[in-house]
Amino acid sequence: MRGNDSHKTTLGIVQMRCTPKPDENLSRALDFVRDAAKKGARVVCLPELFRSQYFCQAEDHEYFKLAEEIPGPSTRALAELAHELNIVVIASLFEKRGAGIYHNTAAIIDADGELLGKYRKMHIPDDPLYYEKFYFTPGDLGFRAWRTKHANIGVCVCWDQWYPEAARLTALRGAEILFYPTAIGWHPGEKAEFGKQQHDAWETIQRSHAIANGCYVAVPNRIGHEAHNGGPGIEFWGQSFIVAPDGRIIAKASIDREEILIAEVDLAQLDMQRTHWPFFRDRRIDAYSDIGKRYID
Repeated sequence: MRGNDSHKTTLGIVQMRCTPKPDENLSRALDFVRDAAKKGARVVCLPELFRSQYFCQAEDHEYFKLAEEIPGPSTRALAELAHELNIVVIASLFEKRGAGIYHNTAAIIDADGELLGKYRKMHIPDDPLYYEKFYFTPGDLGFRAWRTKHANIGVCVCWDQWYPEAARLTALRGAEILFYPTAIGWHPGEKAEFGKQQHDAWETIQRSHAIANGCYVAVPNRIGHEAHNGGPGIEFWGQSFIVAPDGRIIAKASIDREEILIAEVDLAQLDMQRTHWPFFRDRRIDAYSDIGKRYID
């Protein structure tokens, strides 16, 4: 618990394999959350869309049946556990908002079991095997931060992690820790030629968010090979990680094992980091109006 005499808290991010059975995935996620709490975690984040395999590899209307309302059965189960364990839980879910309106949404549940709010994924990709625009309406809640019992947190989702604007706006709203629940991996046919560069870029951009914003960054990913409708599938690369405000990776998971990554973080470091590297102070907010344009001719 955060009090006047302590600025430390412990993060737990879950790296897991997902099966085709949503109820089984939810049950296993609950077990992972409980185990993370036993290891000392006060804020626990699950990977992107953990209740199912990554269905966006194919455009298939049947997969809309995987969606649920928020609040709904998954958030109720997680809220009960959060209250029991006195922990904050971040859960990435396929949200059914209404007829024909679906979102890729993270639910933020406080340590008393209250659903504090939702973050709806803002940047929606449309790449081979990542056909998310077929399923998800772009988020309309903006970039947000929440004051939870154990830390001030911000949440973005997967493809959002490539955009410095998203990290900056979330940090400016008070986030001490940026969470990026993720489902990312290699196309098997590209891994040999491009695999290392792709992974290095993914890790580097998120380390840069920590440095540029003087905050912690935590990134849970899934593992395993998943294929749909006879396609080549995706080999999820795991390697979930937690980054300090100076860009150092302070905890990192394996490529192919289910793990709970635990790291104690000292939120008092943020003030020191932001005064020694005063990027917020030196921002030229009077000169950034063109950032709102698609392209500057």
